[in-house]
Amino acid sequence: MTSGTRIAASSGQQTFNLVLATWVSAINFWAWNMIGPLSTSYAEGMSLSSAKASSLVAMPILVGSIGRIVVGALTDRYGGRAMFIAISLASILPVLAVGVAGEADSYVLLLVFGFFLGIAGTIFAVGIPFANNWYDASRRGFATGVFGMGMVGTALSAFFTPRFVDWFGLLATHIVIAVALALTALLCVFFMKNAPLFEPNHDPVVPKFVSALKLKVTWEISILYAIVFGGFVAFSNYLPTYIKNIYDFSQVDAGTRTAAFALAAVLARPIGGTIADRIAPKYVVLFSLAGTAVMAAIAITQPPADVWSAATFIALALFLGVGTGGVFAWVSRRSPASEVGSVTGIVSAAGGLGGYFPPLVMGATYNQTDNNYTIGLLLLVIVAAVAFLYTAFRMGAKEKPDPPGPKAPVSA
Repeated sequence: MTSGTRIAASSGQQTFNLVLATWVSAINFWAWNMIGPLSTSYAEGMSLSSAKASSLVAMPILVGSIGRIVVGALTDRYGGRAMFIAISLASILPVLAVGVAGEADSYVLLLVFGFFLGIAGTIFAVGIPFANNWYDASRRGFATGVFGMGMVGTALSAFFTPRFVDWFGLLATHIVIAVALALTALLCVFFMKNAPLFEPNHDPVVPKFVSALKLKVTWEISILYAIVFGGFVAFSNYLPTYIKNIYDFSQVDAGTRTAAFALAAVLARPIGGTIADRIAPKYVVLFSLAGTAVMAAIAITQPPADVWSAATFIALALFLGVGTGGVFAWVSRRSPASEVGSVTGIVSAAGGLGGYFPPLVMGATYNQTDNNYTIGLLLLVIVAAVAFLYTAFRMGAKEKPDPPGPKAPVSA
């Protein structure tokens, strides 16, 4: 029986496991983004400078990014089911700890516990190889795009977290998310399955990591993903602060608008992945980078609220979302099958790191006198334009998978 036949015979399980994985991603992304929607109230309550508030928002992004390297390799070894359960359970305590730190108005504790909150953000490195294992090559852009819709957790957090705090209180809100994580882990225990074709890779993690780093695809795709996914992460976390400063909206109103941004990117991601299944992913990525540069340039002019500013940032979200789907469709086409998890972990980490630095830059370059973020947005325009030129002239539209790196020795 061929691989394609074995996968096709389990189409019902394919769909179920992909949907369940997407939900696991969504609730973990919500947990990962627990600080961003409340950053303005933390800043006001603790009299934080723009730089300190930005550091608070960026802290979970850092760990959620770097941790994906390890989590991606562990997913190759233990499978997506085990790692989905482990990450969901490991995120419970940090969520509760952040709630306690917030109640205590402790900036230091929020930074420390926000660091560990980043564990939830590593979930993405689990889902991409998990989805790839369930689907054949011709539909992996669709599968990873659907799984990527788990980013909707950031939209849910932006919309509901400030409202939950108003309705139930700060600590109670964090308890609700902790319970949701626990229930999600139980769903995985009882109902989730690894794909029939999944085979554990027991090669040592460090040599696998080194091998993946030697692949050209790892570096090129990492840079692209740092821009498109990093842009999404950065704005999803920092937009409440941006909107509050530029347009003077309340925390709840800023959260609503941030949720619209995140939702637009989430809906665009599977579209980008699906289109990349039909045409060369290169052209999807070029479309994304060009649109990102243009919309960031328009944002510099501070379009008036509410229609024009909303249209600008939602359009930016759509371009970024399409790009994230296109980039990961490219990963599955060019990565050696035995190293998809390792490459995914590195690329995912690069995407997260791409979201770590912009909030810090935005906070550091915020012009309080003139109330603008011109320098930060201009840097996004430049980076997207340079990446567009590199992709257009240095990356081929029809590329064969990179040859695998040196075989990692098997431990005794």
